[in-house]
Amino acid sequence: MKPIYRKLSGESESSFSIRHDVKPNFGNIWHYHPELELHYNIKGEGVRFIGDNIGNFSSGELILLGQNLPHAWRCREEYYHHNSGLNIEAIVFQFLPTCLGKDILQLPEAFLINKLYERAKSGMIFFGQTKDKVIELMRSGVNAGSLDRLIIMLSILKTMAESSEFKPIVNNLNAFQQPSEMDDARLSHIYTYTLSNYKRDITLKEISALSNLSVTSFCRYFKLMTNKTYYDFLIEIRISHACRFLVENKLITEVICFECGFHNVSNFYRHFKKVKGVTPAEYKRRYLKN
Repeated sequence: MKPIYRKLSGESESSFSIRHDVKPNFGNIWHYHPELELHYNIKGEGVRFIGDNIGNFSSGELILLGQNLPHAWRCREEYYHHNSGLNIEAIVFQFLPTCLGKDILQLPEAFLINKLYERAKSGMIFFGQTKDKVIELMRSGVNAGSLDRLIIMLSILKTMAESSEFKPIVNNLNAFQQPSEMDDARLSHIYTYTLSNYKRDITLKEISALSNLSVTSFCRYFKLMTNKTYYDFLIEIRISHACRFLVENKLITEVICFECGFHNVSNFYRHFKKVKGVTPAEYKRRYLKN
């Protein structure tokens, strides 16, 4: 899907922003912006979309997103219900790569920061001691004064730049181009509809009509926009939800299969192995072990 460009509001007296969010959910819009974003999810669960990657998110996740990398955090359906009593909580740090001045990136001492910005184009999920240290710095940065904020920012960048405790997120960086306004509206509609109806059969005729296209035109259009078929996209959504059920360890695999929109257990196992590279049992075993 094509993401929506989002202009971030910033404080005129600040070269970067760091905020502590507490709200009902993360919204639905798949968007991008020229600022890098360091996102610490304190509370909230659901499915995240970063570039061409669809995966689950849960409390404690720390992710760095590069410039113009499309992303969205879609909470579980319960978060969108009126009076659900649920809310998300996150610390979000957003900054332009040149916020400290262009000259600083030309210094030989800044080599690792430039390397970090390059790695961030694929998205980075941090773990281990790096994650713990960065989270501590982010918490202290929320209410820090101007000079302290600057010192904290440099400390965060240094910690991440020197670390090997991360995994890349995006597989294909060449899949994204700036969209037209028509694509924004159409693909956002497809995205929201699929996330709300993934448990049942969604026919190509149904989703094509929603997009005001013929089936043939829709299939060609969706493939062009996303580099995957609509059914591949739908299956990835279902598998991501299945992963969440597996790690919650409350339902048996056969029940999870039907909860996520699959009507055949063997078909579910086949698709799961194709998307995740392991069986559902192995996926759950590795998660619970970790």
